[in-house]
Amino acid sequence: MSTQSYDASHRFTIGTRGSPLALAQAEETRARLMDVHALSADAFAIKVIKTTGDMVQNRPLSEIGGKGLFTKEIEQELLAGTIHIAVHSMKDVPTVLPDGLFISTVLPRETVCDAFISKDFSSIQDLPKGARFGSSSLRRRAQLLALRPDLEMVEFRGNVQTRLRKLDKDVAKATLLARAGLRRLGLSDLGQDVPETVLLPAIAQGAIGIEQRRGDAATSAMLAPIHDAQTETRITAERAFLKMLDGSCRTPIAGLARLNDGVLQFSGEVLRPDGSEVVKTSRTGLPGDAETMGTDAARELISRGASSFF
Repeated sequence: MSTQSYDASHRFTIGTRGSPLALAQAEETRARLMDVHALSADAFAIKVIKTTGDMVQNRPLSEIGGKGLFTKEIEQELLAGTIHIAVHSMKDVPTVLPDGLFISTVLPRETVCDAFISKDFSSIQDLPKGARFGSSSLRRRAQLLALRPDLEMVEFRGNVQTRLRKLDKDVAKATLLARAGLRRLGLSDLGQDVPETVLLPAIAQGAIGIEQRRGDAATSAMLAPIHDAQTETRITAERAFLKMLDGSCRTPIAGLARLNDGVLQFSGEVLRPDGSEVVKTSRTGLPGDAETMGTDAARELISRGASSFF
């Protein structure tokens, strides 16, 4: 692979949050770039940037501003030119980005399901009546309450390791974590997978996105070989669904697109925060219609009253 557009005298700087998972995702991005461009690790620098979502740990995300809490400060450095790219969990990325920035690249998507984690129980159904369940995700809380309205929801902020420590301290009897994150952290054996048919995942769960400056041709050339078009198609449908619903961290929304044999299948749902009501829909179409499918699915749910849930 030609690297003529990249000046090897300057290190290619990757901006990321500092959690173990965020660093693992930045390192995966670096490893892929090293491989396709035959570069050494010395050609790269990983810069840790603390975000609002990292700094404020004692309040629910919905109370401190919703989407953008894990991207804003990184994007400021990207715009300032102190980093070449920003690596994000796509489920944290707002559907509207700052002027001058765009998601140019997504890596091959990991598994999308949630994992049920508990020291004492093997599934959501096994939990005793009134058990404390730890989650900071409105989507997971609403879905769980729809299944088990008897559960007591406990706020559960923090990275994966922090949440596991809270379970050890019996703050809650169980929690849910993205299986993709556990696999990237080398914790593949932890917990039990929850089928997507039971808990539809968050929009773009399991996908890593790379954000860059518009007009930066050298960076675009650097990233192009690691882009995964199938993942892009799937999350395009999901993010169009979210954008039309104007979803934020205050809104329980779930959606998943699957691509099989050239056919795109999309499922989406919106819930009341207390889980008392859920509206669902699905679409089947061609990959080129991904954005239209997601938008149309959202419009249907709005017409069926989903906007009253917000």
